[in-house]
Amino acid sequence: MAAEGQGNPAVVGLAGFGLTTLILQFHNLGWCGIGPVLALALAFGGVAQLIAGFQEFKCGNNFGYSAFVSYGAFWIALGIIWLLNHFKIYTLNHTDVGVFLVVWTLYTMIMWVGAMRIHSAMASTFTLLLIGFIGLDLAHFGYPGLTKPTAVVLILCALNAWYMMAAAIYAQVFGRQILPLGKPWIDNGPARAPLGKLAKESA
Repeated sequence: MAAEGQGNPAVVGLAGFGLTTLILQFHNLGWCGIGPVLALALAFGGVAQLIAGFQEFKCGNNFGYSAFVSYGAFWIALGIIWLLNHFKIYTLNHTDVGVFLVVWTLYTMIMWVGAMRIHSAMASTFTLLLIGFIGLDLAHFGYPGLTKPTAVVLILCALNAWYMMAAAIYAQVFGRQILPLGKPWIDNGPARAPLGKLAKESA
């Protein structure tokens, strides 16, 4: 757990992940253009998440370290792909993006198993994220009709991430746990490695 007076980097990482995921789904539903998505992908979902991940390293939280740095890099990489396409450095196609999403789906599957060992809020967030990635994979490989239903799933995922962010903020502001995070879906005794502040606050 973070030392006295030290902030919880998850409140920034979860905020960046949730907000950027949310605005991308608004774009996929046709509610906004790509401009706001690109800006947030580079700034909030990207750089801010990376910083949060590096701070999780200092807290000894491998799960948060891997998740925030990796998904921060995901958003930056996706932004670069869009920029390369815009400036005609290469032509973007569904297969390229599909392969990109598939490898991120595999990474998310690994994190999903770990998430089930933390608490219900984390497990449900990663379950929705995994379903969302699978939906986007299929949408890029011949089933475009899945794009909008998948957007709804990922909106729920983003709101779940914000719920965890709010739980961490309110716990400090009010001096006690206000929003329950739930029990781990996999509970086989004490964890062998530290899972960071979010895991310990759910106890």
